[in-house]
Amino acid sequence: MAINVNTVYTSVLSILNKEQRGYLTPYEFNQLATQVQLEIFESYFENLNQQLRAPENNSEYADRVKMLQEKISTFETSTDASVAIVDNLGQFDFSVLPVNTPAVHRFGRIDFTNGSKLPVEIDKVTRQEFLTFRRSPLTAPSQDYPICYIEGTIIKILPAIKSTPASPNYPQQVYTLEYVRKPIDPVWNYTVGSVGQYIFDPVANGVSKDFEISDVDQTEVILKILMYAGVVIRDPEIVQQAAQAVAAQDQLEQI
Repeated sequence: MAINVNTVYTSVLSILNKEQRGYLTPYEFNQLATQVQLEIFESYFENLNQQLRAPENNSEYADRVKMLQEKISTFETSTDASVAIVDNLGQFDFSVLPVNTPAVHRFGRIDFTNGSKLPVEIDKVTRQEFLTFRRSPLTAPSQDYPICYIEGTIIKILPAIKSTPASPNYPQQVYTLEYVRKPIDPVWNYTVGSVGQYIFDPVANGVSKDFEISDVDQTEVILKILMYAGVVIRDPEIVQQAAQAVAAQDQLEQI
């Protein structure tokens, strides 16, 4: 469930204004909110990496691996990959996707479907392994055991089979890219009232955007925005207090 952007902004303003410490404009808030959401989003992957090395916990409500995977799953998506033949290799540039398709933030996997057969996951290997496998008759890739490696934003695939639609003479050749997208930037949009005050423009109107990360992280979102807000309004006490609260919460999550 998403985090309400208006709830976060009003909470931040309430804390800042409690002792007349300063004011955070909507523009400043939107900039900080985008940064904070991305920081927390990226922490999901690092925390998952750490938790996978920790002793397993099968408790329904305390399984941190499962909780992190659920947070990440919100941003998992897929798209058809148009693979062409270049230099005797199948190639696909995942920086160029169809219009309105979210950009690739983290590569997941790529599957190959040959006609009516079940999809096959293309094994991702290093460039050195790729070169080694293609030279050996015993390990040469095939339609049932394809391989790929990534060079920048280019996926290079063997065997070299291009994407093709179904036809009377040839089966359909389809590649499907599974990946993680970035969260949409949160936006607190507004109109200006009769006395110059900012009036929240509800998300339902289509311009304001809620935080997409899990609502479990709402407290951390507010604390981190406060920490950066202290820098904006030049209040070191706010920075220190918010940083201490964030550190305490992070330590608790690692226990």
